[in-house]
Amino acid sequence: MERQPVSQHDLWALDPSYEPFAGERDLTHRDADWSGLSVLVIGLGVSGFAAADALLERGARVRVVSRDHSDVMAERAQILDVLGADVAFGAEHMDAAPEGTHLIVTSPGVAPSAPIMQDAMSRGIPVWGEVELAWRMRPREGGAPWLTITGTNGKTTAVTMLESMLKAQGLRAVAAGNVGMPLLEAVLHPQPYDVIAVELSSFQLHWSRTVSPYASCCLNVAPDHIDWHGSYEEYKRQKGRVYERTQVACVYNVDDPATEAMVEDAEVVDGCRAIGFTLGTPGPSMVGIVDDVLADRAFIAERRTSAAELAILSDLGPNASAPHYVADALAAAALARSYGVTLAAVRQGLVDYTPQPHRMASVAEVGGVRWVDDSKATNPPAAQASLQAFDPVVWIAGGLLKGAEVDDLVRANASRLRAAVLLGRDRGIIAEALAAHAPQVPVTVIETSDADEAMREAVAAANAAAQRGDTVLLAPAAASLDMYASYGARGDAFADAVAALSGSGA
Repeated sequence: MERQPVSQHDLWALDPSYEPFAGERDLTHRDADWSGLSVLVIGLGVSGFAAADALLERGARVRVVSRDHSDVMAERAQILDVLGADVAFGAEHMDAAPEGTHLIVTSPGVAPSAPIMQDAMSRGIPVWGEVELAWRMRPREGGAPWLTITGTNGKTTAVTMLESMLKAQGLRAVAAGNVGMPLLEAVLHPQPYDVIAVELSSFQLHWSRTVSPYASCCLNVAPDHIDWHGSYEEYKRQKGRVYERTQVACVYNVDDPATEAMVEDAEVVDGCRAIGFTLGTPGPSMVGIVDDVLADRAFIAERRTSAAELAILSDLGPNASAPHYVADALAAAALARSYGVTLAAVRQGLVDYTPQPHRMASVAEVGGVRWVDDSKATNPPAAQASLQAFDPVVWIAGGLLKGAEVDDLVRANASRLRAAVLLGRDRGIIAEALAAHAPQVPVTVIETSDADEAMREAVAAANAAAQRGDTVLLAPAAASLDMYASYGARGDAFADAVAALSGSGA
């Protein structure tokens, strides 16, 4: 497939409302004149450190501010100090940019409502995220194309599946952005990549301005991060930005009409195609399922009358029964095929793929009961996708719901629940939903706030309720930070408790 990159002139034309600062139009590649630019970098995490380092290397004047302080951040600050940056820790530095600041480069988590962002807006100081900076740090010629993926759920699975397919094609490829390698590191790597699979969060999309992906995808959209964006409509709008300036293919979810509407609203490069993925039978310009075959009717010459086999469901391994996992595979396949990856390489990429930790991960089988860790299911839509894959289920749930409603989730899955075990701060809200919509389901509420003990009690209660052939599923529908350092730590605690149970011969 011939690949014609969009010109920089076209990029600006696609967003005429954007008003660049003096000299910004020229900052379109790593060899541009970045010297003399005064930049405030917010955050000293991995992305903030990479941004400051890249800017310093190109002669910019850099100040770095961070509300948080840790030993790792202190080490990074020492390195940046040697390189010539001014680094300051503490909340008092997070209210306003210093006089003379030309540009702010922010970590993804800083909300538009933050005082420093409100100050920047009032003073007309542009704000970029690391993603925008990385796009502008590509080589002048021949930079690796980006295949971008966002969505409320499934982003990491889809982007790492895509990486596997690209590698099976023999390409030097990497997953980067919101997962895997920091995007700036991928762009500036001394051994250039052929193509980059980019996971983007709504936060990262909010702070992007001129990114022009080769192909793009929004897997799905459901209410999330409303506190950050201010409304669900704004959250959806930011997710839709993944399609802006797409060059070749906008991949959307046929079964989620909101994603198709995003494509319709996007300003894309002339000639860009809309490609659907569906768990049903695909029409022309779609990929989907025919019997047990993942089928391509988008990237073959005879797409109006026939389909080509991408893979079969058994190639997806034990998660082939999970609809959302199959959907992620189809989306990744569509992006890969848009880039010219062969049918054989798509299939090999799926066969080679190892699911990411804490995402539908089989932990053990004890006494005919399967134990599955989907701790990454941190909101109700993710838990819904997980629960749909199993029947009957002993469900372990709870944590921080962040204002999310769980009534629809419980109502939709009442018939498949053998029992429920609840822990975490908002366990009572889920218990009320179960009482209202699934009164026949036995519920055990874990009262202790000790994280390890709570998980041990939850696993013991689930084991007592489960019968041979059941699945005990950790799909919390809630964030983990009320009790655990991360969803990964919660999943590890689950696995440890199951291992102890298995070791006891229970």
